[in-house]
Amino acid sequence: MGKKLHVLLAEDNLINQRLITGLLKQLGHTGMVVPNGQEVLRCLEQHRFDVLLLDNMMPLMDGLTTLKHLRERERSARTRLQVIVVTADDDPQCQAEFMHAGADDFLIKPVQLHSLQQALDKTQQRA
Repeated sequence: MGKKLHVLLAEDNLINQRLITGLLKQLGHTGMVVPNGQEVLRCLEQHRFDVLLLDNMMPLMDGLTTLKHLRERERSARTRLQVIVVTADDDPQCQAEFMHAGADDFLIKPVQLHSLQQALDKTQQRA
């Protein structure tokens, strides 16, 4: 395992929030939780993170729309945040849409410690 990461978790479900933040804590990472895509974009204006764990199905702004807005902002800012999509939708079409929009990795819920650690390790290797 590499350095400790500062993670932004975009997840509207309280149970999933607790599960994933607990796993992040076990892995020694820190972070913040926001409940929707609008809050992701607001939070990224004020804070720096190493990676975004992005749920797909959220109120106000879903994950795919959030990712598209984020990548558009990054083009002008010349920065790039690593994004791992976290969703219960294991349809290959869903994964392809996210990867085409600029996702770096994809995790299927319920998130397991080992799969989260692998995804975060890959994120650090790309950075």
